[in-house]
Amino acid sequence: MDRRKFLVSASALAGASAFGLPRMARADAAKTAVEAAKQYSGTEISIVWEAGLQSLDPLNFSGPMWEEQTGIKVKVIEVPTAEMFTKILQEHRAGTGAYDALNVIPAWMPDLVRAGALEPLDAMVDKYGYRDQLQTIAPVYRDNQMTVDGKIYGFPDDGDVFIMYYRKDVLSDPKIQAAFKEKHGYDLPVPPATWKEFDDVGSFISDFTDNKPYGATFFRDAPYAQFMFQERFRNEGGRFFDADTMKATINSDAGLKVFNDWLAENEWMPAGVQTWGFVENLAAFLKGDSAMTISWPPYGRWGAGYGTDEEALSWVPKSQIAGKVGYSMPPGGHPQLAAGFALSISASSKQKEAAYLFIQWLNSEETSLQRVQLPYALRDPFRDGHFESPEYKAKWPEAPEYLAALKAGAINGLLDLSLIQTDRYEEALRQGISRLWGGDDPQAILNDTAATWDGITDKIGVDKQKAAYTAWASKPNAYPS
Repeated sequence: MDRRKFLVSASALAGASAFGLPRMARADAAKTAVEAAKQYSGTEISIVWEAGLQSLDPLNFSGPMWEEQTGIKVKVIEVPTAEMFTKILQEHRAGTGAYDALNVIPAWMPDLVRAGALEPLDAMVDKYGYRDQLQTIAPVYRDNQMTVDGKIYGFPDDGDVFIMYYRKDVLSDPKIQAAFKEKHGYDLPVPPATWKEFDDVGSFISDFTDNKPYGATFFRDAPYAQFMFQERFRNEGGRFFDADTMKATINSDAGLKVFNDWLAENEWMPAGVQTWGFVENLAAFLKGDSAMTISWPPYGRWGAGYGTDEEALSWVPKSQIAGKVGYSMPPGGHPQLAAGFALSISASSKQKEAAYLFIQWLNSEETSLQRVQLPYALRDPFRDGHFESPEYKAKWPEAPEYLAALKAGAINGLLDLSLIQTDRYEEALRQGISRLWGGDDPQAILNDTAATWDGITDKIGVDKQKAAYTAWASKPNAYPS
């Protein structure tokens, strides 16, 4: 997440930033943070981080580098993603001051702000001249994942977005293309741009190759699939709620189509695919068992073999498809900005300024560019400079195509649903998806899930939730334009 340095010039001083303040010299935000933080040398700050590969960034890379430069130790508190929201809220209510800096999934931010758990950052952003450099964060993240009610509460720090990966050698095979056109009457699209094309191509390849490879595979396990539902439902024209009444509308024709299409696709995907998570789907794709899939950016790096010789990635299967992978938007053209992370400060921290300086340094153009290139840490490009970095583009032959796809996702991506108590709505959706894989009737599941959503809304208060939903739905990336 790095990139440019601020230069004082007459034109820069004359310009106005998107935040309405004069453009400050694009000072080296990383260096500014380091110099200011030296006054806290000998202290320790804590940061909450997602357990697993993500935490290797502060544990092995950025944390030791920060201590070397400033003398401040970084204590990394690893928390499973599913528990992070609850633990952050519990610690805030307890007032222990155990957490200083935080990783926050952006969809949680409004809830955490309402609870008073996050510290507003505007004063420190201005004090340390960081406001201008925030403008180099890609707009979809900057404009949607940084502020609540006009105040900054987090720095977007992870360009999570679903990308479609496809085997160029399989989809461009002349025999497959000729047979596909004979059957379907149109040229095999490389890659498919609509879900109808995707289903035509995937089912045809599975049949033509006798499942070697399968036409496509997905992660279908409910915690992952709920993101896939959010994306596909909206690309099919669905809306989560009636904007006037706040009645849930996920049981509409669009929701039913998604569920029925999923069931039909499972018939030409591997047996048991409905139980697959991130790892199972990754293994199938890297081994060459799947011609198409959709997932987060690491699939693209690891498919190329980039960094998989790292000890931390020893569990990742050796790629059999390096040089054969294409990158594109998923069918429908509007991918889910699934999860992601922002850097925030705990309102109960007793070391807010030291913690702030750490997250400014982490998020800065200079440091972040290094972090998003770590093959093992799962931080994905999110700044304009990341997508255009000559250094990153040189990592493997297809890296420029990969970064171009991530940039397109940052323009066309769809925000995760964000409401009051979003986690309760998501949990109801996850339970509904589990019922689908258990064989229940799709329409009955959707009707029950919509009824559960309505019950949650009633308990929160229709008017309160309507205000939250209206604010979210008014954002340009809430629904396809």
